[in-house]
Amino acid sequence: MASPSDHHATVIDGKAIAQTIRSEIASEVSILSEKYSKVPGLAVVIVGCRKDSQSYVSMKRKACAEVGIKSFDIDLPEDVPEAELIAKVDELNANPQVHGILVQLPLPKHINEEKILSQISLEKDVDGFHPLNIGKLAMKGRDPLFLPCTPKGCLELLSRSGISIKGKKAVVVGRSNIVGLPVSLLLLKADATVTVVHSRTPDPESYIREADIVIAAAGQAMMIKGSWIKPGAAVIDVGTNAVNDPSRKSGYRLVGDVDFQEACKVAGWITPVPGGVGPLTVAMLLQNTLEGAKRVIGQ
Repeated sequence: MASPSDHHATVIDGKAIAQTIRSEIASEVSILSEKYSKVPGLAVVIVGCRKDSQSYVSMKRKACAEVGIKSFDIDLPEDVPEAELIAKVDELNANPQVHGILVQLPLPKHINEEKILSQISLEKDVDGFHPLNIGKLAMKGRDPLFLPCTPKGCLELLSRSGISIKGKKAVVVGRSNIVGLPVSLLLLKADATVTVVHSRTPDPESYIREADIVIAAAGQAMMIKGSWIKPGAAVIDVGTNAVNDPSRKSGYRLVGDVDFQEACKVAGWITPVPGGVGPLTVAMLLQNTLEGAKRVIGQ
């Protein structure tokens, strides 16, 4: 009989799942192209030259090319006036070839993020951050036009791994507008019983121990210990934290919010960092752009 220490969680391969989704998108894009001579278009707007933002943006543009989505590249200087950025968004709203608009966050301090995000046309809000889209997500019986990409990716990982959500206890760690809050709303919509644990929650461990599904999005390296995980639980780790690692050329390595090595000994399923949720975020962005195009092109 194997001892419990031999247990190893099923590692959910986000790269492989994202690749499957991309092939599905590529074939739908080619059908649109043949049938209507039109392809989906995604405008990616970046302000300034933050290294991390630039690498995200180039990844998104490359992904577009791979599935046949036309990419509109808007690179603006760090000191661009807010009014000019708004004018650029309006121009993209009016362009019929653009079906999705993504403004890479964070924006420079002098620009009001909420103002810019609210300026994006609801029909082109492929990031799913427009207050009206989030509002509809929060209401029973309403559906937003677009779901935010990372939360949507988390649920996609669960469903494609055969993990049912209905009736399960889910704990979301973190309450950001980008992940924690929308993913908790999505889990509610999927009939889970949801608890949100955050920086002001006393004894977060007691909640996490009860959870069948844990979505970790706190942005704290290896905060969730293996001993906190309920045996057999599904753990989706959204955290991406750089920790010092002198053995690496870069001097650091990326870890999640969950102690992966320890959690593997207890969990039923777990996503690695990197290679788990990240690839799904980009795949969902492409899927949202395709959906936006299909609404307009008349599918």
